[in-house]
Amino acid sequence: VQLVESGGGLVQAGGSLRLSCAASGSTFSIIAMGWYRQAPGKQRELVAVIIPAGGSTNYADSVKGRFTISRDNAKNTMYLQMNSLKSEDTAVYYCNAEAVVGETVVDYWGQGTQVTVSS
Repeated sequence: VQLVESGGGLVQAGGSLRLSCAASGSTFSIIAMGWYRQAPGKQRELVAVIIPAGGSTNYADSVKGRFTISRDNAKNTMYLQMNSLKSEDTAVYYCNAEAVVGETVVDYWGQGTQVTVSS
């Protein structure tokens, strides 16, 4: 599974951005996808997750009501719509996919995309 993110950039506080993550390869093996972020000097944290089969979602408390995760199964693409952005949302955002490989579950990661929110 290969993951390629796009859509990061610089935005003012209160603004919006939409991140995209295009998956290719053995996408049929993906059982969950999510967005993580890592700010300078901090650990990587889960932002949102979506289960492709069924579409259930979950969010970190810090982004609930502001961010929306979605997936277009036909395009094998996942999105993160980010509204009402705050300076504390500044981070590198990573796309993640969990896929079944044989009898194990393997994590795949994109290269990351920088999101910078200016106050």
